[in-house]
Amino acid sequence: MTATAKAVRSAIWRDFDACYRAVAARDARFDGQFITAVSTTRIYCRPSCPAVTPKPENVRFYPTAAAAQAAGYRACRRCLPDAVPGSPEWNVRADLAARAMRLIADGVVEREGVPGLARRLGYSERQLNRALTAELGAGPLALARAHRAHAARLLIELTDLPFGDAAFAAGFSSIRQFNDTVREVFGCTPTQLRARRKHPTPASSHGGRVELNLRLPFREPFDAAGVFEFLAARAVPGVETAHEDGYGRTLRLPHGTATAWLWPPKGPSSRHVHCLLRLSDMRDLSSAVSRLRRLLDLDADPAAIDGVLAAEPALVTGVAGTPGIRVPGAVDGPELLIRALLGQQVSVAAARTAAGRLAAALGDRLPAADGELTTLFPTPESIAEHGLEVLAGPRRRIEAIVDAADAIAAGKLDVHIGRDPDELRAELLDLPGVGPWTADYVVMRVLAAPDVLLVGDVALRQGAAALGLPTDPADLSRRLDAVRPWRSYAGMHLWRAAPKKTSRKGRP
Repeated sequence: MTATAKAVRSAIWRDFDACYRAVAARDARFDGQFITAVSTTRIYCRPSCPAVTPKPENVRFYPTAAAAQAAGYRACRRCLPDAVPGSPEWNVRADLAARAMRLIADGVVEREGVPGLARRLGYSERQLNRALTAELGAGPLALARAHRAHAARLLIELTDLPFGDAAFAAGFSSIRQFNDTVREVFGCTPTQLRARRKHPTPASSHGGRVELNLRLPFREPFDAAGVFEFLAARAVPGVETAHEDGYGRTLRLPHGTATAWLWPPKGPSSRHVHCLLRLSDMRDLSSAVSRLRRLLDLDADPAAIDGVLAAEPALVTGVAGTPGIRVPGAVDGPELLIRALLGQQVSVAAARTAAGRLAAALGDRLPAADGELTTLFPTPESIAEHGLEVLAGPRRRIEAIVDAADAIAAGKLDVHIGRDPDELRAELLDLPGVGPWTADYVVMRVLAAPDVLLVGDVALRQGAAALGLPTDPADLSRRLDAVRPWRSYAGMHLWRAAPKKTSRKGRP
């Protein structure tokens, strides 16, 4: 591991002086990276809180809101420390704590309990609890409780749902547990929290779905144009659509389905992506938001990334011209794998066409269309059963897609955000017809792995040539070792630099 990677992996909240300087400067770049707790008020805040900076002797720093809550602190009503981008550390790191945090944010504990979380991670409950408590200051139940509190605040402040419905949707087992958690975390009752809201947006019904308007925060700078262009170019008809400079797609979620419409920030002062979310089951709110944030890479730390990339002379112009570049993620692991296999050795347009045909033949239809969004991407079970009948193209590619779908359907392969990158990559390479490019592409986008360089990609090598970098895979990899652990983002710059008329092979 390089010195840069070690520095990134070290938890900033353990460095008191660095954290205190960020708090004194009210530096919003550190929001979500650690929690500031004040012993005299028993309140925890985000680093950029506008309140008077507390004296150093009265400050404690924690890695998560759950750790601060476990220590007896409640959330600041002024800065709302839960309403910030998530910690970029969970994407950079691939250890147990990071993988657990990604699954907790997706609502696994609410759906499967701690035993289910431990099973997905390959640990015993006791091992998992011990590891998370030592690393994050709180066990899985406390971390999930903090996540539920955030979901509850969203529902209280952004909707007019009855509190009983809000409690159920946020993952609480009873209204009493909901009330107690809100009082403990926010220092007020649900009624008082709802009364303080400034611009309520009533929840409405649309085609039998509950409709919510949300704001998804990010760290500046944010290359919104690049992300939305990337998604629009690959939009599968019926499943996805480009719209009014934005993007929409259907979602298959644990309890039901949803459609999400996303718009880039409006104006230089906006720090949010606007999201119109329509859910068939409100229990899926947190999971949907988590997946959309990963899709847009909203929890990235662009200052840290751009600072390292700019040290490579060939990337200086790209970083200056496109600050805050992102690596688009995925809302569903199996879907991304199938789409990557469909796109092997073909252009982006061809991959999109093939995915559209597959979705039209095997995808489930929404009960009610939402504009151009009509279809859910096919399940692995459907592809495994009917793929040979509907897929077109080289026989070897068709068999690789069906074999991968069958492995997922049979439980032999799990492609989810809690996987260890090296283990997932090895399992993918064991599948017939899956090569290094496909395995690395899936790891990069499904796990938000920041340090994957797709040296076998044609368009990426064309971009390298345009920037004066080596095009030989081994030489290019060695040259860009200096920008670790951000080589995934370096690759996005290389893709951007590729000649526009290239076929873009290898970029599904």
